[in-house]
Amino acid sequence: QVQLVESGGGWTQTGGRRRLSCVFSGNVRELQRIDWYRWYRQAPGKERELVAGQTKAGTINVSDAVKGRFDIYRVNAQNTVYLQMNSLKPEDTGTYYCNAQISGVNPVNYWGQGTQVTVSS
Repeated sequence: QVQLVESGGGWTQTGGRRRLSCVFSGNVRELQRIDWYRWYRQAPGKERELVAGQTKAGTINVSDAVKGRFDIYRVNAQNTVYLQMNSLKPEDTGTYYCNAQISGVNPVNYWGQGTQVTVSS
């Protein structure tokens, strides 16, 4: 089993920045099998959407909605994945979830509990 704990949410003024953290812990062998690290978000009344992802090898993809403003990176020594959010907009408001996936015929997904981000002027 793998546990994910997000932190760093809160209120930010429009145009500001915030960094979210996701700390991984649990079974070492399971942790080593993770090959995708992702951040999702869900705004009130909307479906959960992918924000950014990074593979174990380091390949990054970022959604068009946040491209150029958000960045995802992982610090292996800390077992932590970060989401750096810059130039925040009110439409970035939502609950942000960390996800870890072990790919395969039957992929395994682990989720954090979510952290709330609110952006307003």
